[in-house]
Amino acid sequence: MEDITRVVVDAMGGDNAPQAPVRAAVDAVNERKDIHVILVGQKEKINKELKNYGPYPADCLQVVDAREVIETAEMPTKAIMEKRDSSLVKGLRMVKAGEADAFVSSGNSGAVLVGGTAIIRKLPGVERAPLAPLLPTSKGVSLLVDCGANVDARPSHLVQFARMGSIYMENIIGVKNPKVAIVNIGAEEEKGNALVKETFPLLKECKDINFIGSIESREILSGYADVIVCEAFTGNVILKLIEGVAKTLVHELKGSIYSSFRTKIGGLLVKPAMKETFSKLDSSEHGGAPLLGLNGLVVKTHGSANAKEIKNGIFQCAEFKKQKINEIIDKKLNGHN
Repeated sequence: MEDITRVVVDAMGGDNAPQAPVRAAVDAVNERKDIHVILVGQKEKINKELKNYGPYPADCLQVVDAREVIETAEMPTKAIMEKRDSSLVKGLRMVKAGEADAFVSSGNSGAVLVGGTAIIRKLPGVERAPLAPLLPTSKGVSLLVDCGANVDARPSHLVQFARMGSIYMENIIGVKNPKVAIVNIGAEEEKGNALVKETFPLLKECKDINFIGSIESREILSGYADVIVCEAFTGNVILKLIEGVAKTLVHELKGSIYSSFRTKIGGLLVKPAMKETFSKLDSSEHGGAPLLGLNGLVVKTHGSANAKEIKNGIFQCAEFKKQKINEIIDKKLNGHN
C-alpha cells in the first residue's frame, strides 16, 4: 500500500481563494494517488467551487468547515488568538494533532509564521524557523534562507539556517554536498555588517556544511551557491527584486515582440525557446517556501498564488515527508545517530 501524505490546504487564504486552492486540490488528487487533500474553510463556498470540476477521487479529497477567515492586513498574533475557528488556525491544529502531515497556505504570511511556531512549535534545538523558497538559477535552483520569518536574526540563527538549508537541498533537490554562501557586499571576509562579520567565522567552523564564503547579489542567479544564507530583511528584498525584474523583463520582451510585423515573425521562430526560459522563471513551478525546523510541515505560497503554485506546494509536502526532512534536521542539530 502506498504511503499517503495528508495535506491540509487553507481554502480561504490568499488573493485567489477559494478558487485557486480548490482547483489545486482537485488537480493534486487527480495527478497523484499518494496524496489526500483536506480543504479547510467555509464549507458552502468550497463545495460550490468543487462543482465546477469534473470527476476526481472523492475519497482523496475532504472538506472541513471553518467559519472564520484571517485577512491579509490583520495583526498576526491577535488574529491567531482570536480567530480559533479560522481556516488557518484550524488547519495548523490538525497538523499538531496528527490528523494531517502538512499545511499549505497562501494567506496572511505573519499569521502562518506565528501560527506555525506557536501551534505546531519548533523541533528541539531549533532557535528560529526560517522561510526557505527556491530561486531559479542558470544551473537549476538555489535555496534562499531566510526570506521573511526572522528580520532580526543572530549569528547562531544563520548557522542553523545554513545547516537546515543544506539538508533540504541534499535530500529534496538531490544536490550532493550543497555549496553554502552568506549574502555580503563583497567577497572579502572582512566586509559586511556586524551580523555577517560575526557569522562568517562560525560558518567556516561548521563541519557539516560545505561553506564557500560570501556571495554578492549579482551572483545569486548564476547558481554560484546552492544555499544562500541571510536574515529575513535582506532575503525578502532579494526575493521580491528577483520576482519584479523577471516580471518586468517578460512584459517588456513580449511588448517588443508584438511591436511590428517583422518582430512578430521573429517571435514565432524563438517561441519554443522563450517558452522554456519563461517556465524556468515561473515561481509557481517550485511550489512555496517551507518553514524549516518545525515539528510538522508548513509551506507558505505567495499571496497571489495560482492553482499551479499551490498544487506544487502540496507535492512539496509529499516529498518532504517521504525524505523525512524533519527527522534528519532533528538528528543533525541534536547530535542523534
